[in-house]
Amino acid sequence: MSTVFLGMPVHSSPGVGALRGSRTFPQAAGIALGDASLRRNLGHATATIRAKRAAVVAELPDWERLRLAGEAIKTNTMKDLDTHLVRLESAITERGGTVHWARDAVEANRIVTDLVRATGADEVVKVKSMVTQEIGLNEALARAGIAAWETDLAELIVQLGHDTPSHILVPAIHRNRAEIREIFLREMPGVDPDLTDEPRVLAMAARRHLRRKFLSAKVAVSGANFAVAETGTLMVVESEGNGRMCLTLPDTLITVMGIEKVIPTWADLEVFLQLLPRSSTGERMNPYTSMWTGVTPGDGPQDFHLVLLDNGRTAVLADEVGRPALNCIRCSACLNVCPVYERTGGHAYGSTYPGPIGAILSPQLTGVELNASLPYASSLCGACFDACPVRIDIPSILVHLRARHVEERAAAHVRPSAEAIAMAAAAWVMRSPGRFGLATRLARWGRRLVRRRALPPPLSAWTVSRDIPLPPTETFREWWLRTRGTS
Repeated sequence: MSTVFLGMPVHSSPGVGALRGSRTFPQAAGIALGDASLRRNLGHATATIRAKRAAVVAELPDWERLRLAGEAIKTNTMKDLDTHLVRLESAITERGGTVHWARDAVEANRIVTDLVRATGADEVVKVKSMVTQEIGLNEALARAGIAAWETDLAELIVQLGHDTPSHILVPAIHRNRAEIREIFLREMPGVDPDLTDEPRVLAMAARRHLRRKFLSAKVAVSGANFAVAETGTLMVVESEGNGRMCLTLPDTLITVMGIEKVIPTWADLEVFLQLLPRSSTGERMNPYTSMWTGVTPGDGPQDFHLVLLDNGRTAVLADEVGRPALNCIRCSACLNVCPVYERTGGHAYGSTYPGPIGAILSPQLTGVELNASLPYASSLCGACFDACPVRIDIPSILVHLRARHVEERAAAHVRPSAEAIAMAAAAWVMRSPGRFGLATRLARWGRRLVRRRALPPPLSAWTVSRDIPLPPTETFREWWLRTRGTS
């Protein structure tokens, strides 16, 4: 797919990295649904976050106007993304920073690895970052002999548990306190063997473990929630203070950021700093909001690098219907209201980006055919659109991606599936009043076949994950004739 970017035609290669799993969504979801503990943990956590969000959103009489403003800012930014990125690069360079451009995950990992090696360091501390998970940075650094230490508590739990995140905001949402205690006892050096599962005790154990890393690390790696093109300022919001430690103590700071995170002006932050905390953590403001602009002599890191990542984003930019997926500010509000996510968790999506936003973003980054099951991982109930602080119409994009999947399979002359054949047969029947009338009469006999709400093979593949409605005992035409006496 091609688009015009930075004034030139661009043929964007598909995104690579942790954007697809080894199983399709139905396969992975089937496994997740069999885990009662997982469903219990997810149900409790998402219900709590939903309630907190609803309370703080209700405090603002202009909430819908804020959503409209956020949508407008992001939409207009995407229309001139190349201009804003060039302006950002210029502002950062003027203030002593260095900007690198990465076409994909492989190139981004190489850039970061080379930058760390140049410092002579063999370890880095990390601020929670979705984009570094997307590109598999920790694994790339490990292959180069560099240890990457997660400093966010939930990310630390996931890392020590040799696990992967399952939520955008709360990566360890699938773990309970007892499981976290066992992970700390097994994996954390020097932990008190009498450690309890009290939240404060667990947090203090993590604090002692991380403090040594903060004080010794020479290099830090971060993502960015926003980058202001006007001033060259980058921003990270977080709740624990670990980000502040990473962003101020090391000598070198390397930030990896998706190109869609740029916003034009400092004033635009006013909108997003109201939308983001309420939508993500259910708070009026973030406990820690850290901003930095290039390099300040004698204060903070003295060597700053920004890696701007494409990894399939310009392909998304080229699709006018799918483009709003790039407006996402990673608040996770759509996950917390999604009935599918609440029952399956994030691992079922197989991507760094789970839930409704992942179902539209991951397939576009990789190419729809490599993540073809994700656009179908939704009931299209619309709760995600209602919750989204920047009004991304996720249900419409899901339908658009389903259509793209069908069209791409047809263009590739892929053998039609049983479902496609069934839909074609249904269309043939419905094009003729006579055929349709005969089918409705025959449907009564079908009640015997679907008495258990499942179809016989090979149609059972469709009903394995859904109940089929029972055909009525009387057709509409028969009812009309019986009650009205005329045809």
